[in-house]
Amino acid sequence: MALGLGANLGDPPAQLHWALLRLETLIGPLQSGSLYRTLPHSPIPQEPYLNTAVIGHTALRASDLLAHCKRLELEAGRLPGPRSGPRPLDVDILLYGSELVDEPGLTIPHPRLLNRRFALAPLADVAADRLIPGTGLTVAQALQQVGQEDEVKEVGW
Repeated sequence: MALGLGANLGDPPAQLHWALLRLETLIGPLQSGSLYRTLPHSPIPQEPYLNTAVIGHTALRASDLLAHCKRLELEAGRLPGPRSGPRPLDVDILLYGSELVDEPGLTIPHPRLLNRRFALAPLADVAADRLIPGTGLTVAQALQQVGQEDEVKEVGW
């Protein structure tokens, strides 16, 4: 399983660290990529995001994992708002093993993963050779293909 995490409200490094600790209590040990500063992909004026990705193993079904991710976002103070708006925490399921999932409200691999350097770069830190189901591409290959148009800068933890 691979998750993408992002934040741009409050104290993003602290929010992401808190989220990682909470996820580890739910899922178990996680391996995380570096931290990346990303310009927002939104017409809504807002601060840059900090993004990372984690990989781990879980016995949870994908839909149950999604429910836990959404609950974590609420605990972090995320409120309903416009799509692509600022947020204290965003947690997306990027990959779920080698599974393809297409259910109402849940598509895995994440439907925009191949277009998101801010998700692929930290994921490549911890899973460069992992195949993205349904694409024939590894994470590293997808990262090479996504281009440089969005500004993503590694800032580390």
